[in-house]
Amino acid sequence: MITTLIVDDEPLAREGLTLLLAGEEDIQIIGECSNGTEAIAAIAKQQPDLVFLDIKMPQQDGFDVLSGIGSPAPLIVFITAYDEFAVEAFDANAIDYLLKPVRRRRLQETLERIRKQLKQRDAVTQDGHLDQLLHSIAQLDLVKVSDKATQASPDARIIVRSHGQIYFLQAQDIIWVEAAGDYVTIHTSDKSHLLRDTMRNMEKRLDPHGFKRVHRSAIVKLSCVQQLKSNPNNDYHVVLKNGTTLNLGRSYKDSLYQSLLKAE
Repeated sequence: MITTLIVDDEPLAREGLTLLLAGEEDIQIIGECSNGTEAIAAIAKQQPDLVFLDIKMPQQDGFDVLSGIGSPAPLIVFITAYDEFAVEAFDANAIDYLLKPVRRRRLQETLERIRKQLKQRDAVTQDGHLDQLLHSIAQLDLVKVSDKATQASPDARIIVRSHGQIYFLQAQDIIWVEAAGDYVTIHTSDKSHLLRDTMRNMEKRLDPHGFKRVHRSAIVKLSCVQQLKSNPNNDYHVVLKNGTTLNLGRSYKDSLYQSLLKAE
């Protein structure tokens, strides 16, 4: 529900807008105010999602109300009988303005804009919550790693956020990791995950769990390596058990050979 406050010094104007909004299932009118002082107090106490705010009121006008409310601020739709206030309304970061008398079609356009804005805000808020959660989990993992600095834990996990969800990938489920610009792509047997991280950091995290860097853009699990091969140009390749073929960088070749021999 979109909690809504109506602010206007004219009772008939408040009543008319209330009637127009009555047919909107997602609009919940939580109060009415007849002046700026009441409005500032109501916004602080009730924290509505949306405020229909008359501009021209005695003592404190709509702009005074806007400057008097704190953060987080609701979405503001200014209501005015004077079209010359329109530019000033948008300068004050109102989402829209309505001319009196308010017409149903024009109100519908405003409500659609409000619904889109709230969806975007909710998405940003959700991302923020996920970021905070990921940060907390990451910090917990760092503590665990520092407590086990000399141990190679087989259940090490990589935390990935994708499409509003959080995945916990076990190191044993990862086959190889690929550089992707400012991101890395983590490949498992059934899915690939994009993670904002560096190859250098992934190499450090996965090295204790049987992984090896084979190219500046690839890290592989040693147990998934099926074959090493070269071509007449002396270019080397790593073939994984799932059929993936990767370039083997010359500077990584000797280190990979040694690691594969130790893994036998």
